Order: sequence, then structure tokens, then C-alpha cells
Amino acid sequence: MLFKIGTSRLFRSFFVLALVLAATATSRGQAQRAQATPAQVAADPAAACGCEATPLPEVLANVNGVRVTRQELAPEVQKRVASLQQQVVEARWRELDLQINSKLLNAEAKKRGMTPIKLLETEVVSKAQEPTEADAQKFYDENKARIGRSFVDVKADLISYLRDTRRRELAARFSETLRASAQVKKLVQQVSPPSTPADRARVLATVNGENITSADIEDALLPFVFSVQEQVYNVRKQNVELKVNDLLLTQEAQKRGITTSALLEAEIKTKIPAVTEADAQKFYDENKARIDGDFAKTKEQIIQYLRDDASHKAALAFADRLRNAAQVQTFLVPPTPPVYTIATDDQPIKGNPNASVTLVEFTDYQCPSCANAHPMLERIAAEYGDRVRLVVRDYPLSQHPEAQKAAEAAEAAREQGKYWEYVSLLYQNQSALKADKLKEYASRVGLDRAVFDAALDSGKFAESVHRDVLDGERVGVAGTPTVFVNGRRITPANYEGLKEAIEAALKSRAE
Repeated sequence: MLFKIGTSRLFRSFFVLALVLAATATSRGQAQRAQATPAQVAADPAAACGCEATPLPEVLANVNGVRVTRQELAPEVQKRVASLQQQVVEARWRELDLQINSKLLNAEAKKRGMTPIKLLETEVVSKAQEPTEADAQKFYDENKARIGRSFVDVKADLISYLRDTRRRELAARFSETLRASAQVKKLVQQVSPPSTPADRARVLATVNGENITSADIEDALLPFVFSVQEQVYNVRKQNVELKVNDLLLTQEAQKRGITTSALLEAEIKTKIPAVTEADAQKFYDENKARIDGDFAKTKEQIIQYLRDDASHKAALAFADRLRNAAQVQTFLVPPTPPVYTIATDDQPIKGNPNASVTLVEFTDYQCPSCANAHPMLERIAAEYGDRVRLVVRDYPLSQHPEAQKAAEAAEAAREQGKYWEYVSLLYQNQSALKADKLKEYASRVGLDRAVFDAALDSGKFAESVHRDVLDGERVGVAGTPTVFVNGRRITPANYEGLKEAIEAALKSRAE
């Protein structure tokens, strides 16, 4: 993300970082004081992070009456959890600087009578010297040992890296200029989480008299905090599941009066079928496109892989048998996905505008998964009729070079009332989304070509697309398609998962 405004995706990868670095360089002492040390986090991770969704229970599992307590979590698990929570601690300070810089950029753009995107183009992109092949070669020669690939293979990546580096440097200088002419006051030495709902109103900084509150920081970090909560839950859950399996194995071995090694030998190793050369050949033939080398060269590796896979499956099956015969309870609670407020004004809508359930899809017209999801979402909208509305927002991914213009073209088609007909053509022709083809599709659906072409060529709807991208990032969108039902992200976003979420939302509304 770049700024809290509709800045171009072109800048998101470097500009905010440069501004934040420049800002923190001028107040490094404050930044260091604001970040809790690893020792502080380790002493009380939950308090420093403020991201434990529910208190970690004392007893994490019960296996046939034997308890697994939180003190038994492996040291490496506790270290990993502390590291994840430290990331949230540090992210709060960075987010404060980011919001300061965003306000400065907005104010400067308004002063000059231009959009923030245009301001960035003027002050950064247009002033950055384009790297040459000679520049890339020089960088490659100086770093060949670390790169480990031929110059031909990495030339394009090196040029892109050098381009971004130069823009970062210009952005950092621009940030320093903005800060020097503004009244910026940081009112805290540590950006701590709010201790109460009322504490969300606490002012952390002012920019030319405009407040940045604790709520501004927490709302912006909501997707990131949830991501950390999920990772913390998963790393703990994996460790608890391992301990449960170990207890079950020990209890079963004691019941039989043998060692755990003997039990594993009897239940796993002796029951694994032999892997033959024919099995390896079959696997090779089915996966040849993904295997580097001929069968003779890879045969032994394939056989070992198949043996390991069979052993793993046998171990899982044995663990399942032990669990089915035991009394096992686990008490870890997964984090509840946050509910976001997602703007739906001035967006393509299918269904009842006043429906109690809203599906919001963030899409990329060059994304094959989005093309597959499109008819499924339309089917759901048709099945639920007036009870559901489908809203589509743009999220062109950087790896899809034609996605941005395709999104602008879809907006130009919507301007003439032909959005749904037009995007169907985009999804059907994802390998042909150049400007000339986008205009050809406009003719196919009966658009006024003069109006459409003018809108596409002028970038009339670029800001609209950028707004969607920014809103998507604000709610944690990182790929496409991403679908929300009444503000809650649904995974997996398949037909069954979405229907289940819709039914739950309808039931909740009825209650």
C-alpha cells in the first residue's frame, strides 16, 4: 500500500517505504523508543501486541484424562509466537508514519491543484532516470556471487530493481521536503494498542492540526493483526496436535506393553507396501512435465519419495485410528475473522440494492480464477434473487499487465449501462486484452465507440480503479478473486462456501 488515498499501483511497491524510511530517519530515537524490545515482548507478548483474540487457556488439550497445558508448548513455538507478535508492535509505529505521510501528500496535492497520483508522477517518476542495460550489467558484475544466475536471465529484474531504487531515493527526498514545511507532532513515544474502546480516541499525532488517533492505526492494521492471529493459532495448534499424537502413541504402547518404537514398527513400517520400479515409472509418466531429468536419472529419488509418502499416509491413518478410539478434547479457539465496512457506492451491482446480504467481489479481468468464479457468482445472485446483491470491485494484480486498462474499460462500459455484458467478454478473452481489443469488445456489446474510446484513452476511470485497489488493501485483499459476505471474508470462496455464508447471514438477519 502507498498512501491512504487513491494512488497508482505503480507506486505502491516503493513510495510509502521510502517516505516511512525518510520520516523515521529524522526521528530515529523516537522510533527506537516506540518499539518494544524482544525482551519486553517475551515478558508479556499478549499485552505488547494487543492481538490475542481470546486469552490463551491454561489447558490446551485433554487426552484420555491427561492434560496438555500451555506451559508445555515447545520453546520454538513460543519464540515464533513472540516474533509474530513483535511484528504487530513494530507495525503500529510504521503505520503512524505512513498515515502522517499520506496526509502530507494529500495536502500538497490539494495545494497544487492536482491529484496525489499526478503529484507522485511529477516529483518522483518523471525525475527518476531510467536505468540502462549498462547500469544493470554494472550492478550484476558487482553482485554476481549473490545473484547466482546469468545476466540474460536476470536483466529485466535488475532494471526493474534499479528503477525502483532510484524512485525510492527521490521519494525519500520528497518526503523530507514535505515534512520540513509542515507542522508534524508525534504525541507518544510508544504506539501501544488501545486498552479500552474509549482509548481508541487517543490522539497519537497531529499533521497541520489534523489528528491521527489510535482508532485510525488499529483500523488500518486490522487485516494484518488478523493474519498474525491466524498464524499464532496455527503454530500453536500444530504443536498441540503433535503432543496429542505423542500422548496417544505412548498410551497405546503402554497398553500393549511394548515400546513406542516397536509400536511404530508394527503399525507403520511393516504395513507399508513395497514400492516397485513400475510404481516409479507410473509416477514419472504422470508427472513428467514437472520433473527435471529422465527416468533413469530420477528413479531412485522417485522411489524414495513414494516410500516417504506411503509412510506418512500410514502414520496419519494410525493416528486417526488412535484418535477415534480415544477421548480427545482441544481448547484452542481460532480467531474470528473481522467484519469490514466495504464501500459499495458507485459500483457495479446485480440484484436488489436493498438486500440484507451483500456479496463484494474484488476481481482482476486477466485472472483465470476470476473468470472461473464469475459464472458461479452470477448463479448465486440469480438463485437468491432479491435477498442478495452482488457488488464487484476492481483489484488488478501487478503481475497482469493488461488488468489495469481492462478494469478501466469495464468502468467505461458501465458508464453506458453495459458492464455485465462487457466483462463477460473480458473473462472469455483473457489472452487478448490490449487496448485495440478492449475497443473491439465495446463494439460487440453495442457501446458508443467515440465515448468509450475517449474514456479509455484519457484514463478517465483510472482513479476509480485505484480507489478500489486501495479499499481492497485496507480490508486485506492480496489476491483475486476475494469475496466478502456482509463484510466477512469467505474462504474458500467456492459455491458451497459462499452458500453456507449467505445462509448464515440470512439466518442472522432473521433472528
